[in-house]
Amino acid sequence: MTATQVHPARDSALEPLDQAVAELKNNALKWAQTSPPERIALLAEIRDRLIKVAPAWAEEAARQKQIPAGSPLAGEEWISGPYAVMGACNQLIATLSEMDGKTYLDKIPTRESVTGQVIAGIVPHSIWDRLLLSGVRADVWMQKGVTKANLADHTAGAYDIPAAEREGKVALILGAGNIAAIPALDCFQKLFSEHQVAILKMNPVNEYLDVYLKDAFKPLIDAGALRIVRGGIEVGKHLCNHPDIDELHITGAGASHDAIVWGGGEETAKNKAAGTPVNKRRITSELGAVCPTIVVPGPWTAADIAFQSEHIATQKLHNSGFNCVACQMLVLPQSWSLSDTLMKSVEKAMASVPSRPLYYPGAKDRMAGFSEQGDNILKFERPGADACIVEPLTAESASGETKPWFSNNEVFAPAMSTYRIEGADAADYLRKAVAYANDQLHGTLGANIIIHPATIKEMGEETFEAIIADLHYGTIAINAWTGLGFLMAQCPWGAFPGHTLDDVQSGIGFVHNTYMFDKVERCVVYAPFRPFPRNLLSLSFTLLPKPPWFVSNRKQDKLGQLLTEFQYQPSILKVPRIFLNALLG
Repeated sequence: MTATQVHPARDSALEPLDQAVAELKNNALKWAQTSPPERIALLAEIRDRLIKVAPAWAEEAARQKQIPAGSPLAGEEWISGPYAVMGACNQLIATLSEMDGKTYLDKIPTRESVTGQVIAGIVPHSIWDRLLLSGVRADVWMQKGVTKANLADHTAGAYDIPAAEREGKVALILGAGNIAAIPALDCFQKLFSEHQVAILKMNPVNEYLDVYLKDAFKPLIDAGALRIVRGGIEVGKHLCNHPDIDELHITGAGASHDAIVWGGGEETAKNKAAGTPVNKRRITSELGAVCPTIVVPGPWTAADIAFQSEHIATQKLHNSGFNCVACQMLVLPQSWSLSDTLMKSVEKAMASVPSRPLYYPGAKDRMAGFSEQGDNILKFERPGADACIVEPLTAESASGETKPWFSNNEVFAPAMSTYRIEGADAADYLRKAVAYANDQLHGTLGANIIIHPATIKEMGEETFEAIIADLHYGTIAINAWTGLGFLMAQCPWGAFPGHTLDDVQSGIGFVHNTYMFDKVERCVVYAPFRPFPRNLLSLSFTLLPKPPWFVSNRKQDKLGQLLTEFQYQPSILKVPRIFLNALLG
């Protein structure tokens, strides 16, 4: 340095971040070249550490979210935390164990959809899937151009690059503040599917989790592949613009994405118009949506209405409503005689959910803003908790358009809209509901369809599949909630392909996806319309009683722990206790 050169002043508070990034950069190439056996060993060690910290993790998360002591709702923190991460470890170990020649693909059945696309049946995949997820299945639809013959060429492409030729890259992951497993699973995506080392910046809302993540992920930290840091906006800005950060991944709000890419505020519109992003790094994202649940008319019984009401209540109130795939728009058939009955039953189901407060910052303001936009706000009262507010929308034009604010704004809180659509029959109604979701609702992350099996049979399996093909969402759940797709790490998770940086909507790219399919279009999850034992009367097969993720499940806390322990060490001896608690739930 010459006498005239002066270094800019350094913020001492940011120096540990620079050191962390420097350490990652120094280890990036080494990590990229690690072999599958080396990675399997690390994942196995993570599993052993995770099971030890899981009880404290779930207990602290429940306490921080102000879930009352002893409430079954604590099970949410087991299932959407340690359970989901343990499942991802298992699935990645299985995939990496057969990465040579990608022989794991030989065990995945494939078929062609009515559109000619390849569909891979990824669940059920094991005897344990058939026992604990009995009646549940998940299909991955590949993008057009992928065939059965070339599927392997479009799977785990990062592993086709010889280790000696791989690049070392540093990824920044901006963690989500709502669901505990999200930051961990996003790290797994970069580390194991893309060969990148990662620095995870925790969200201030749930940064208390870092102690558990650092403990469980110590093998990755010791290997120089992962760093976990806390911090607010300034830390985020510093890392987003750090010269040694190569790529970014964010789970959060579209406004946060646009602030990173386009500058935020008035700069966003100006830079979008000019096509000049302020941050030119590759960025992937998962950003939420106005997610619909479409109820299809059919021969529902009173018991069907009661069960599906609890299902809809779960889609809205799981995690107190702070989910990117919470039901935001409930679509109902206008002329169906049971629509009003169903809504009354949903209101009753919500009233019976165990109480909890609104823990996520800004929720009351968002709910107030929602109410101000409405013309006929209903309050579904919940003892010991804030009422769920509901806006029944009506069409504002002959084309069926609804009030744009509700179609375009995801409300991260216990609030939702309803909208009724007329149809000549079930198939006609469903096509119109799909068009409404595609054309008017913001985002493409997740959509749910609740439909009686007899209705599917009446319209025809091929017709039903063709209608699904027209529904442009990254995860579609049939008689399930898309949150189940999140929990199963085999399932790709992300927006429907096609969004761009200047119209990002629900984001760009897929995560989870432990089979590492490269050209995914969507994942479709199916579950039984009726639970055990009522399903036996309709000659359908499932051993599932009330699902453990239902907010009305009275044994959810016990089941969350039991399922996590089962994921760690599967054993037929553990199954009876799980089934007993499931039946009592």
